[in-house]
Amino acid sequence: MDTDDYLRLLPKTELHCHFASTMSATQLIAFADREGVVLPTTDPALLFNFTDLADFLEAFRAAHQVMTTSDDFAQVAYDGVRAAVTSGSVRYREYAINPQYFAPRGIGYREILDPIIDGLRAAETDLGVGFRVIVAINRHDPASEALKLVETIVANPLPEVVGLGQDDLTPELTEDPARFTEAYAVARRHGLLTTAHAGERHLDSSENVRVAIDELKVDRIDHGYMIVEDAELTTRARDSGIPFACTPVSTTICSGWTLDQNHRIAHMVRAGLNVSFSTDDALFFRTDMAREFQEAIPAFGLNLDDAKNIALAGIDGAFCDDDEKRSMRAQFTAQIAALDAALADTPPVGSRY
Repeated sequence: MDTDDYLRLLPKTELHCHFASTMSATQLIAFADREGVVLPTTDPALLFNFTDLADFLEAFRAAHQVMTTSDDFAQVAYDGVRAAVTSGSVRYREYAINPQYFAPRGIGYREILDPIIDGLRAAETDLGVGFRVIVAINRHDPASEALKLVETIVANPLPEVVGLGQDDLTPELTEDPARFTEAYAVARRHGLLTTAHAGERHLDSSENVRVAIDELKVDRIDHGYMIVEDAELTTRARDSGIPFACTPVSTTICSGWTLDQNHRIAHMVRAGLNVSFSTDDALFFRTDMAREFQEAIPAFGLNLDDAKNIALAGIDGAFCDDDEKRSMRAQFTAQIAALDAALADTPPVGSRY
Protein backbone atom coordinates (compact mmCIF):
# COMPACT_ATOMS: atom_id res chain seq x y z
CA MET A 1 0.00 0.00 0.00
CA ASP A 2 1.19 3.52 -0.79
CA THR A 3 -0.21 6.83 0.47
CA ASP A 4 -2.48 7.24 -2.55
CA ASP A 5 -4.04 3.88 -1.74
CA TYR A 6 -4.31 4.90 1.91
CA LEU A 7 -6.15 8.11 1.05
CA ARG A 8 -8.45 6.30 -1.37
CA LEU A 9 -9.32 3.61 1.16
CA LEU A 10 -9.69 6.00 4.10
CA PRO A 11 -13.37 5.77 5.18
CA LYS A 12 -15.19 8.99 4.40
CA THR A 13 -18.37 10.94 4.79
CA GLU A 14 -19.51 13.42 2.17
CA LEU A 15 -21.60 16.29 3.50
CA HIS A 16 -21.59 18.60 0.46
CA CYS A 17 -22.96 16.71 -2.51
CA HIS A 18 -25.53 17.95 -5.02
CA PHE A 19 -27.79 15.12 -6.10
CA ALA A 20 -27.86 16.02 -9.79
CA SER A 21 -24.08 15.79 -9.84
CA THR A 22 -24.10 12.14 -8.79
CA MET A 23 -25.15 11.24 -12.35
CA SER A 24 -22.51 9.70 -14.54
CA ALA A 25 -21.53 11.43 -17.77
CA THR A 26 -23.08 8.52 -19.67
CA GLN A 27 -26.39 9.00 -17.88
CA LEU A 28 -26.36 12.75 -18.45
CA ILE A 29 -25.73 12.38 -22.17
CA ALA A 30 -28.33 9.62 -22.59
CA PHE A 31 -31.01 11.47 -20.62
CA ALA A 32 -30.32 14.71 -22.49
CA ASP A 33 -30.70 12.93 -25.83
CA ARG A 34 -33.99 11.38 -24.72
CA GLU A 35 -35.39 14.69 -23.43
CA GLY A 36 -34.15 16.81 -26.30
CA VAL A 37 -31.87 18.86 -24.06
CA VAL A 38 -29.04 20.25 -26.16
CA LEU A 39 -25.58 19.90 -24.60
CA PRO A 40 -22.56 21.87 -25.80
CA THR A 41 -20.94 18.56 -26.76
CA THR A 42 -21.47 14.86 -26.15
CA ASP A 43 -17.75 14.28 -25.63
CA PRO A 44 -17.26 13.70 -21.88
CA ALA A 45 -13.69 14.96 -22.20
CA LEU A 46 -14.96 18.38 -23.29
CA LEU A 47 -18.41 18.57 -21.72
CA PHE A 48 -17.31 19.94 -18.38
CA ASN A 49 -14.98 22.77 -19.33
CA PHE A 50 -16.08 25.80 -17.27
CA THR A 51 -14.57 29.25 -16.91
CA ASP A 52 -16.02 30.13 -13.49
CA LEU A 53 -18.84 29.43 -11.02
CA ALA A 54 -21.48 31.27 -13.08
CA ASP A 55 -20.52 29.27 -16.18
CA PHE A 56 -20.73 26.01 -14.24
CA LEU A 57 -24.15 26.91 -12.83
CA GLU A 58 -25.60 27.17 -16.34
CA ALA A 59 -24.63 23.54 -16.93
CA PHE A 60 -25.79 22.56 -13.45
CA ARG A 61 -29.27 23.98 -14.09
CA ALA A 62 -29.45 22.19 -17.45
CA ALA A 63 -28.67 18.87 -15.76
CA HIS A 64 -31.92 19.15 -13.83
CA GLN A 65 -33.86 19.18 -17.10
CA VAL A 66 -32.80 15.68 -18.10
CA MET A 67 -34.19 13.68 -15.15
CA THR A 68 -37.96 13.39 -15.55
CA THR A 69 -39.15 9.97 -14.35
CA SER A 70 -39.23 8.14 -11.06
CA ASP A 71 -36.93 5.52 -12.54
CA ASP A 72 -34.42 8.26 -13.46
CA PHE A 73 -34.30 9.58 -9.92
CA ALA A 74 -34.07 6.16 -8.27
CA GLN A 75 -31.43 4.86 -10.68
CA VAL A 76 -29.23 7.95 -10.39
CA ALA A 77 -29.50 7.72 -6.60
CA TYR A 78 -28.47 4.06 -6.46
CA ASP A 79 -25.75 4.22 -9.10
CA GLY A 80 -24.24 7.32 -7.53
CA VAL A 81 -23.77 5.55 -4.21
CA ARG A 82 -22.16 2.55 -5.86
CA ALA A 83 -19.71 4.81 -7.71
CA ALA A 84 -18.85 6.71 -4.52
CA VAL A 85 -18.12 3.51 -2.61
CA THR A 86 -15.99 2.08 -5.40
CA SER A 87 -13.98 5.20 -6.15
CA GLY A 88 -13.60 6.84 -2.76
CA SER A 89 -14.71 4.60 0.14
CA VAL A 90 -17.70 6.79 1.02
CA ARG A 91 -19.62 5.40 4.03
CA TYR A 92 -22.17 8.17 4.57
CA ARG A 93 -23.48 10.97 2.36
CA GLU A 94 -25.77 13.98 2.54
CA TYR A 95 -27.49 15.19 -0.61
CA ALA A 96 -28.57 18.69 -1.50
CA ILE A 97 -31.71 18.46 -3.65
CA ASN A 98 -33.23 21.48 -5.40
CA PRO A 99 -36.97 20.95 -6.07
CA GLN A 100 -37.25 24.45 -7.57
CA TYR A 101 -35.11 23.39 -10.52
CA PHE A 102 -37.67 20.75 -11.48
CA ALA A 103 -40.77 22.93 -11.08
CA PRO A 104 -40.74 24.29 -14.66
CA ARG A 105 -41.22 20.71 -15.87
CA GLY A 106 -44.17 20.18 -13.56
CA ILE A 107 -42.42 17.65 -11.33
CA GLY A 108 -43.67 17.98 -7.77
CA TYR A 109 -41.82 17.77 -4.46
CA ARG A 110 -42.81 14.20 -3.57
CA GLU A 111 -42.39 13.06 -7.18
CA ILE A 112 -38.73 14.02 -6.77
CA LEU A 113 -38.01 13.07 -3.18
CA ASP A 114 -39.81 9.73 -2.95
CA PRO A 115 -37.93 7.89 -5.72
CA ILE A 116 -34.60 9.43 -4.75
CA ILE A 117 -35.06 8.24 -1.18
CA ASP A 118 -36.17 4.80 -2.44
CA GLY A 119 -32.95 4.54 -4.46
CA LEU A 120 -30.81 5.68 -1.54
CA ARG A 121 -32.52 3.27 0.84
CA ALA A 122 -31.83 0.39 -1.54
CA ALA A 123 -28.20 1.45 -1.76
CA GLU A 124 -27.98 1.66 2.03
CA THR A 125 -29.29 -1.90 2.28
CA ASP A 126 -26.99 -3.27 -0.42
CA LEU A 127 -23.87 -1.15 0.11
CA GLY A 128 -24.06 0.02 3.73
CA VAL A 129 -23.92 3.75 2.97
CA GLY A 130 -26.04 5.89 5.27
CA PHE A 131 -27.59 9.11 4.06
CA ARG A 132 -29.67 12.18 4.80
CA VAL A 133 -31.28 14.76 2.52
CA ILE A 134 -31.00 18.54 2.64
CA VAL A 135 -33.55 20.43 0.57
CA ALA A 136 -31.81 23.43 -0.95
CA ILE A 137 -33.18 26.87 -1.75
CA ASN A 138 -32.38 28.06 -5.25
CA ARG A 139 -31.06 31.58 -4.65
CA HIS A 140 -31.85 32.46 -8.26
CA ASP A 141 -35.52 32.51 -7.21
CA PRO A 142 -37.18 35.13 -4.97
CA ALA A 143 -37.21 34.85 -1.18
CA SER A 144 -40.96 34.27 -1.33
CA GLU A 145 -40.34 31.05 -3.24
CA ALA A 146 -37.85 29.94 -0.58
CA LEU A 147 -40.50 30.40 2.08
CA LYS A 148 -42.97 28.35 0.03
CA LEU A 149 -40.37 25.62 -0.27
CA VAL A 150 -39.91 25.45 3.49
CA GLU A 151 -43.67 25.25 3.92
CA THR A 152 -43.70 22.34 1.47
CA ILE A 153 -40.99 20.53 3.43
CA VAL A 154 -42.92 20.98 6.65
CA ALA A 155 -46.19 19.81 5.05
CA ASN A 156 -44.52 16.67 3.66
CA PRO A 157 -42.41 15.24 6.50
CA LEU A 158 -39.93 12.56 5.50
CA PRO A 159 -37.56 11.08 8.09
CA GLU A 160 -34.60 11.31 5.72
CA VAL A 161 -35.14 15.01 5.01
CA VAL A 162 -33.43 16.69 7.94
CA GLY A 163 -32.13 20.02 6.72
CA LEU A 164 -32.46 23.19 4.68
CA GLY A 165 -29.68 24.67 2.58
CA GLN A 166 -29.19 27.34 -0.05
CA ASP A 167 -27.08 27.28 -3.21
CA ASP A 168 -26.81 28.64 -6.77
CA LEU A 169 -26.43 32.44 -7.01
CA THR A 170 -28.91 35.29 -6.94
CA PRO A 171 -29.87 36.94 -10.27
CA GLU A 172 -27.19 39.51 -9.41
CA LEU A 173 -24.61 36.66 -9.23
CA THR A 174 -24.11 37.15 -5.49
CA GLU A 175 -24.59 34.89 -2.47
CA ASP A 176 -26.66 37.26 -0.28
CA PRO A 177 -27.54 34.68 2.39
CA ALA A 178 -29.57 37.23 4.40
CA ARG A 179 -32.15 37.34 1.60
CA PHE A 180 -33.57 34.09 2.97
CA THR A 181 -33.59 34.86 6.69
CA GLU A 182 -37.33 34.33 7.05
CA ALA A 183 -37.23 30.91 5.40
CA TYR A 184 -34.43 29.84 7.75
CA ALA A 185 -36.31 31.05 10.80
CA VAL A 186 -39.35 28.98 9.81
CA ALA A 187 -37.16 25.95 9.11
CA ARG A 188 -35.53 26.18 12.54
CA ARG A 189 -38.90 26.51 14.26
CA HIS A 190 -39.92 23.22 12.69
CA GLY A 191 -36.79 21.40 13.78
CA LEU A 192 -34.84 21.38 10.53
CA LEU A 193 -31.07 21.66 10.68
CA THR A 194 -29.56 24.26 8.38
CA THR A 195 -26.56 24.97 6.22
CA ALA A 196 -25.71 27.54 3.54
CA HIS A 197 -23.23 28.13 0.75
CA ALA A 198 -21.29 31.18 1.94
CA GLY A 199 -17.89 32.72 1.33
CA GLU A 200 -17.16 30.45 -1.63
CA ARG A 201 -15.28 32.78 -4.02
CA HIS A 202 -12.87 35.67 -3.67
CA LEU A 203 -15.82 37.81 -4.84
CA ASP A 204 -17.75 36.76 -1.74
CA SER A 205 -17.00 38.59 1.47
CA SER A 206 -16.30 36.94 4.80
CA GLU A 207 -19.35 38.95 5.86
CA ASN A 208 -21.50 36.34 4.11
CA VAL A 209 -20.09 33.68 6.42
CA ARG A 210 -20.82 35.89 9.42
CA VAL A 211 -24.41 36.44 8.25
CA ALA A 212 -24.91 32.71 7.80
CA ILE A 213 -23.63 32.01 11.31
CA ASP A 214 -25.12 34.95 13.21
CA GLU A 215 -28.32 35.76 11.34
CA LEU A 216 -29.35 32.52 9.67
CA LYS A 217 -27.95 30.61 12.68
CA VAL A 218 -26.81 27.70 10.53
CA ASP A 219 -25.57 24.43 11.95
CA ARG A 220 -22.95 24.05 9.21
CA ILE A 221 -21.28 26.11 6.49
CA ASP A 222 -20.81 24.90 2.92
CA HIS A 223 -17.49 26.24 1.58
CA GLY A 224 -16.82 29.23 3.87
CA TYR A 225 -13.32 29.85 2.52
CA MET A 226 -13.41 33.62 2.83
CA ILE A 227 -13.68 33.33 6.62
CA VAL A 228 -9.88 33.38 6.80
CA GLU A 229 -10.02 37.07 5.81
CA ASP A 230 -11.59 37.82 9.22
CA ALA A 231 -9.39 36.75 12.15
CA GLU A 232 -12.03 37.41 14.80
CA LEU A 233 -14.68 35.38 12.97
CA THR A 234 -12.19 32.57 12.36
CA THR A 235 -11.39 32.39 16.06
CA ARG A 236 -15.09 32.39 16.93
CA ALA A 237 -15.80 29.62 14.43
CA ARG A 238 -12.91 27.58 15.79
CA ASP A 239 -14.13 27.95 19.36
CA SER A 240 -17.73 27.08 18.48
CA GLY A 241 -16.70 24.07 16.41
CA ILE A 242 -19.14 24.87 13.61
CA PRO A 243 -18.46 22.44 10.74
CA PHE A 244 -17.24 23.54 7.30
CA ALA A 245 -17.93 21.22 4.35
CA CYS A 246 -15.13 22.16 1.95
CA THR A 247 -14.59 21.05 -1.64
CA PRO A 248 -10.95 21.51 -2.70
CA VAL A 249 -11.11 20.54 -6.39
CA SER A 250 -14.10 22.77 -7.11
CA THR A 251 -12.11 25.83 -6.03
CA THR A 252 -9.65 25.28 -8.86
CA ILE A 253 -12.52 25.63 -11.34
CA CYS A 254 -15.02 28.01 -9.76
CA SER A 255 -12.40 30.40 -8.37
CA GLY A 256 -9.26 29.50 -10.28
CA TRP A 257 -7.32 28.84 -7.07
CA THR A 258 -4.27 26.60 -6.97
CA LEU A 259 -4.14 23.71 -4.52
CA ASP A 260 -1.08 24.71 -2.50
CA GLN A 261 -0.03 25.52 1.06
CA ASN A 262 -1.46 29.04 0.76
CA HIS A 263 -4.93 27.82 -0.19
CA ARG A 264 -7.70 29.11 2.04
CA ILE A 265 -8.77 25.58 3.01
CA ALA A 266 -5.19 24.89 4.14
CA HIS A 267 -5.35 28.02 6.30
CA MET A 268 -8.70 26.87 7.70
CA VAL A 269 -7.24 23.51 8.72
CA ARG A 270 -4.19 25.16 10.32
CA ALA A 271 -6.48 27.59 12.15
CA GLY A 272 -8.19 24.63 13.82
CA LEU A 273 -11.54 24.94 12.05
CA ASN A 274 -13.78 21.89 11.85
CA VAL A 275 -13.10 21.03 8.19
CA SER A 276 -14.30 18.04 6.21
CA PHE A 277 -13.89 17.34 2.49
CA SER A 278 -16.57 16.73 -0.14
CA THR A 279 -16.78 16.74 -3.94
CA ASP A 280 -19.56 19.34 -4.31
CA ASP A 281 -20.35 18.31 -7.90
CA ALA A 282 -18.41 15.19 -8.79
CA LEU A 283 -19.79 14.86 -12.31
CA PHE A 284 -19.06 18.40 -13.40
CA PHE A 285 -15.66 18.76 -11.72
CA ARG A 286 -14.45 15.28 -12.79
CA THR A 287 -13.69 14.38 -9.21
CA ASP A 288 -14.48 11.86 -6.49
CA MET A 289 -13.72 11.62 -2.79
CA ALA A 290 -10.43 9.84 -3.38
CA ARG A 291 -9.21 12.63 -5.66
CA GLU A 292 -10.19 15.30 -3.12
CA PHE A 293 -7.94 13.70 -0.49
CA GLN A 294 -5.17 12.50 -2.81
CA GLU A 295 -4.65 15.93 -4.37
CA ALA A 296 -5.48 18.31 -1.51
CA ILE A 297 -3.67 16.66 1.41
CA PRO A 298 -0.13 16.78 -0.04
CA ALA A 299 -0.75 20.05 -1.94
CA PHE A 300 -1.88 21.77 1.27
CA GLY A 301 1.23 20.54 3.09
CA LEU A 302 -0.85 18.31 5.34
CA ASN A 303 -0.08 14.79 6.50
CA LEU A 304 -1.94 11.55 7.12
CA ASP A 305 -2.93 12.56 10.64
CA ASP A 306 -4.59 15.62 9.14
CA ALA A 307 -6.32 13.41 6.57
CA LYS A 308 -7.70 11.19 9.32
CA ASN A 309 -8.91 14.20 11.29
CA ILE A 310 -10.64 15.59 8.20
CA ALA A 311 -12.33 12.23 7.57
CA LEU A 312 -13.52 12.03 11.19
CA ALA A 313 -14.67 15.66 11.13
CA GLY A 314 -17.25 14.61 8.58
CA ILE A 315 -18.90 12.49 11.26
CA ASP A 316 -19.01 15.44 13.67
CA GLY A 317 -20.56 17.68 11.02
CA ALA A 318 -23.16 15.19 9.79
CA PHE A 319 -26.87 15.77 10.28
CA CYS A 320 -27.60 12.21 11.38
CA ASP A 321 -28.44 11.25 14.96
CA ASP A 322 -25.94 10.62 17.74
CA ASP A 323 -26.33 6.83 17.67
CA GLU A 324 -25.43 6.72 13.98
CA LYS A 325 -22.45 9.00 14.61
CA ARG A 326 -21.17 6.74 17.39
CA SER A 327 -21.52 3.69 15.14
CA MET A 328 -19.71 5.42 12.27
CA ARG A 329 -16.92 6.63 14.53
CA ALA A 330 -16.34 3.10 15.81
CA GLN A 331 -16.29 1.74 12.25
CA PHE A 332 -14.00 4.49 10.97
CA THR A 333 -11.62 4.08 13.90
CA ALA A 334 -11.30 0.35 13.28
CA GLN A 335 -10.80 0.81 9.54
CA ILE A 336 -8.22 3.54 10.07
CA ALA A 337 -6.29 1.32 12.50
CA ALA A 338 -6.18 -1.40 9.84
CA LEU A 339 -4.95 1.07 7.23
CA ASP A 340 -2.31 2.37 9.62
CA ALA A 341 -1.04 -1.14 10.14
CA ALA A 342 -0.86 -1.76 6.41
CA LEU A 343 1.04 1.47 5.89
CA ALA A 344 3.43 1.02 8.79
CA ASP A 345 6.52 0.85 6.58
CA THR A 346 5.45 3.62 4.17
CA PRO A 347 6.70 7.23 4.63
CA PRO A 348 4.05 9.88 5.41
CA VAL A 349 2.55 12.07 2.67
CA GLY A 350 4.57 15.08 3.76
CA SER A 351 5.23 17.61 6.43
CA ARG A 352 2.31 19.64 7.63
CA TYR A 353 4.33 22.82 7.67
